[in-house]
Amino acid sequence: MTAWDTDDTIAAIASAHSGGLRGIVRISGPETAEICDRVFDIADGSLLAGIKKVTSIDCSLDIDGIPLRGHLLFWPTKRSYTRQPTIEFHTAGSLPLLELTLEALCENGARLAEPGEFTLRAFLSGRIDLTQAEAVLGVIDSSGQKQLNDALRQLAGGLSRPLDAIRTSLIHILAELEAGLDFVEEDIEFISQSDLLTGLEKAREQLSSLVEQINTRDAGNHVPRVVLAGLPNAGKSSLYNSLTASGKAIVSNVAGTTRDYVTSRVSCDGVEFELIDTAGLDEVSEQENSIDHQAQAFSTEMLTTANVLVYCHVAGCGKREMPEVPPSVRIVEVTTKSDLFDEPVAPRSPGIITSNVTGKGIEELGLAIADAVRDSRLSGTGIVATTAVRAADALREALNSVEFAGQAAESGAGLELVAAEIRQSLDSLGRVVGTIYTDDILDRIFSRFCIGK
Repeated sequence: MTAWDTDDTIAAIASAHSGGLRGIVRISGPETAEICDRVFDIADGSLLAGIKKVTSIDCSLDIDGIPLRGHLLFWPTKRSYTRQPTIEFHTAGSLPLLELTLEALCENGARLAEPGEFTLRAFLSGRIDLTQAEAVLGVIDSSGQKQLNDALRQLAGGLSRPLDAIRTSLIHILAELEAGLDFVEEDIEFISQSDLLTGLEKAREQLSSLVEQINTRDAGNHVPRVVLAGLPNAGKSSLYNSLTASGKAIVSNVAGTTRDYVTSRVSCDGVEFELIDTAGLDEVSEQENSIDHQAQAFSTEMLTTANVLVYCHVAGCGKREMPEVPPSVRIVEVTTKSDLFDEPVAPRSPGIITSNVTGKGIEELGLAIADAVRDSRLSGTGIVATTAVRAADALREALNSVEFAGQAAESGAGLELVAAEIRQSLDSLGRVVGTIYTDDILDRIFSRFCIGK
């Protein structure tokens, strides 16, 4: 940003520059009404400077003797987006006409707005916080319904409200602690030990949930992971080869052939994902081969990072208990080796019935995996990418400080240390919402906006 003066009046074209049925020129600042009175002819002859409530007024603009008709939407008070007098001129969506309107406004006292300057003023005036400002950019840049929904939720306060609740709680706790420190010799208890620990634990849980949202959002930026899992010799590797049309995975009747995990990039029904074949999940005693232990560790790790789990049951063996996975993981169950039975596999067989020998169910399974991947992507976090990247470290620092405060309070390390950790947490949260910021942070965020927003 090059302009930080909020005492002047700015103007810009606020609609798309590609043209359309309607175009919008926006103007905001202390002299908005006076400048527009000099530029526009109001239909009823009134002056905008005398209007005190939100109004829509028909008007026209003289362009070389030809009136350009339109109407003005006028917010004369702090109820506007920027909390300054603001007007939008709505007229025909011709870019040359909009540029002539903008030129007339600038000739009469306005200046051309910098990228994102209207939203910057909304932030500086306290109309929105920094996470909501980033959500405005998220709405503009969204390329799909999920991204748009995330941005709209954040713009509506989906992140601001929980952050404000956490900050308010911590400020209250800190005030009680500092009052106690001021009257330490008076034997007055301003906050009990149990209330202190309860308040800090609640803040820790809320922050932990937000950090988990950030982590989920980060994971959503990568190619989705689909993990094949099941008991040893459950047909996972054969299924992997069928889905990838490759022979990467070694297939054998000997249980435990797969020790490492194998991956391939796969596309099914227009959905791309990483398919991972893992070692069979089985109990391994401490005396058994350390390679088996390592294989089990790899398999368990893959399950915790999966977007979709494809769990393989062997036909005729009934349903086996599946491993625990995070709630966000989508599960597709499949019965393998159905070709080993002369009779149709019993209806009680779980999931999609397949055979790698005959090809039965392979296409159906691919479609089911694609649907599960889509479903995992639709579980929105309500946090836009810009905020996730910027706020991740600050939220983790806030969580760490609250955890240290709780540990210090529980161990009796001293209220001064507890208060110091809470202050550190509040500082970190302040960087997220924008109560604490630097010029370069605002410049980096708002310079990405288009002019007029």
